[in-house]
Amino acid sequence: MDVWRAMQDHGMEELIFCQDQKSGLKAVIALHSTKLGPALGGCRLWSYASEQEAIEDAMKLAKGMTYKAAISGLPYGGGKAVVLKHVGMKRDAAFAALGRFIERLHGEYITGVDLGTTPQDMDQINRETRHVTDQSGTLGATGNFTAEMTAYGVFLGIQTSLTCKYGLTDMKGVRIALQGLGKVGYALARRLHQAGAQLIVSDIDPGKISQAVQKFNALPVSSENIHLHSCEVYAPCAMGGTLTHLSIPQLSCGIVAGAANNQLADEQLCDMLEQRNILYAPDYAINAGGILSTGAELAGTGARGATAAVEKIPGTLKHLYEYARKNGITTASAADTIAEAKFA
Repeated sequence: MDVWRAMQDHGMEELIFCQDQKSGLKAVIALHSTKLGPALGGCRLWSYASEQEAIEDAMKLAKGMTYKAAISGLPYGGGKAVVLKHVGMKRDAAFAALGRFIERLHGEYITGVDLGTTPQDMDQINRETRHVTDQSGTLGATGNFTAEMTAYGVFLGIQTSLTCKYGLTDMKGVRIALQGLGKVGYALARRLHQAGAQLIVSDIDPGKISQAVQKFNALPVSSENIHLHSCEVYAPCAMGGTLTHLSIPQLSCGIVAGAANNQLADEQLCDMLEQRNILYAPDYAINAGGILSTGAELAGTGARGATAAVEKIPGTLKHLYEYARKNGITTASAADTIAEAKFA
């Protein structure tokens, strides 16, 4: 992997490699942009197939955070920390060590909870730096607040997309295929069920599927085949990159709107969705509930401020859908153009 070329391709400002032999920490911090303010983005803990995969994931996620903050009107840039999960890592000591690396950036990067990490991990980071959110006692560490706000934003975005695509004002009887029942996916499933949607669900955890079947009367399907099912909305809510040259021609939906980051394996694939007359809700526009909650926490506006911010997501989507229509471009291009105008 040519790291310099990869940084250039993603428009990265900095890429920091972190290693602490005593704790076993192996991590990378990717800073995409600090033009609008400190780079904001969570810390992910994951078992990657290779170090190159971890670096690529960090850069993609950091770039997405820049665009997410910009399109949401937040005074922050985008960054991401990725910790490589491996046998022998001493978890508490490793996250404390990561805090020391973050402190050396003098406020250029603010981290928080992400996939695989917990408020307790943020507590360890907080031992070494104040540039962290979601530690114990904060809004982001209260129950599943951040996940709930992300799910709420996606829920509102799905309703907006249904109105734009089909003229529907409610979700009664609407078929929604939900891929992934993690904290955000499950919270979204609950909201969709309460709104009257018919759910089709998949997850790698059979227990989560059983729970969704029991509580939401959902139709269980395999993760490999969920995108094949006929529905109005396909909602990717697990890992990114599930929309590919192979899977998009197999879709049987009118809308793609979910909580996952980097849903498109290739940014140009939105053209393929457009050709198939599938409305795509750009991931960083619809799933911005998490960063909006963090922004509210940093601004001191609390849960009420976070909720009010999330409720602006429908307006953001309506604007970019209309911008795409007027300019004859894809919704992904519209979102990028709107976001880039704010931090260019």
